Amino acid sequence: MKIIDLNCDMGEAFGNYAMPNDEKLMDYITSANIACGFHAGDPAVMQQTVALALKKGVAIGAHPGLPDLQGFGRREMKISPNEAYQLTLYQIGALSAFVKAAGSKLHHVKAHGALYNMAVKDTALAKAIVQAVYDFDPGLILYALAGSKMIAEAVKVGIVTASEVFADRSYQDDGLLTPRSANNALIINEEDAVNQVLGFALKQEVRSANGNRIAVRAETICLHGDGEHAVAFAKLIAERLKKEGILIKAPSI
Repeated sequence: MKIIDLNCDMGEAFGNYAMPNDEKLMDYITSANIACGFHAGDPAVMQQTVALALKKGVAIGAHPGLPDLQGFGRREMKISPNEAYQLTLYQIGALSAFVKAAGSKLHHVKAHGALYNMAVKDTALAKAIVQAVYDFDPGLILYALAGSKMIAEAVKVGIVTASEVFADRSYQDDGLLTPRSANNALIINEEDAVNQVLGFALKQEVRSANGNRIAVRAETICLHGDGEHAVAFAKLIAERLKKEGILIKAPSI
């Protein structure tokens, strides 16, 4: 039986919990990447989101990002590898504290936004993020873009990886995501996104923005939770995968 994970970024709010989609989305996903306070989130939201994930039986991951609340962590910053290590380790520790206090254990780590995209191609940054994960707990799973430097560096030190693909992002011929600055970065048509997901899950391939078929290792599919129809889309994806006989399950070591 084919197995795939559905992950989603969660807890990206502040103060009084204001992410109504999170609870509903957790009915359809198997992994939650919870913001750790740098690009979004705060202690109150972290605690609430951890509790919600445990209630729903969803695997909990730390989602460290750049210290840029105004830019939601999506603007590149010039940071050294050591700074990448420090901010990653700090944020993993913060979320892990709430998970431990709730009587559970952290499952994975997935970098956010610009930090994620920078480390896709930058070996030094990728190595720093991987080292932070390894030093905190080598038993954690690293979620990272399929074919990226982060995956390669994690494999070198023996960290289990989950190669990530995106339901609603277009791809280039090199297997990397189309930059968000491009007009065709996002897949707007719902059926096109569903077909892309099925291609990932059934064939381990994706059709690039230029129409070429690209082989890709797909173990976890990212669904964005901030869209107007995010919950309906997540429900549709889950239903179509199950219809194809695919088991939706979080990766394990």
